[in-house]
Amino acid sequence: MQSFIKIAVFNFQYEYAVLQLLLEQEGIRFFFQNETALGVMPFYTNAIGGIILKVHPEDVDDANQILDNFETRKNLHCV
Repeated sequence: MQSFIKIAVFNFQYEYAVLQLLLEQEGIRFFFQNETALGVMPFYTNAIGGIILKVHPEDVDDANQILDNFETRKNLHCV
């Protein structure tokens, strides 16, 4: 897992729930670092550095494309 590349950081789990499903559907190899710790202690996000999305080096381009599409979809943003 050390070779995985950081491509995004989130503060709370709800921010990436849909993104996680999109990555899984495309077969992207990824994991969220600090996910469990911040699930238990959500207000420690700044101290821990947030929830970090890390992707396998071979899947970085595909994951970045999915992330870009996810961020530009206005209908998925939380109010």
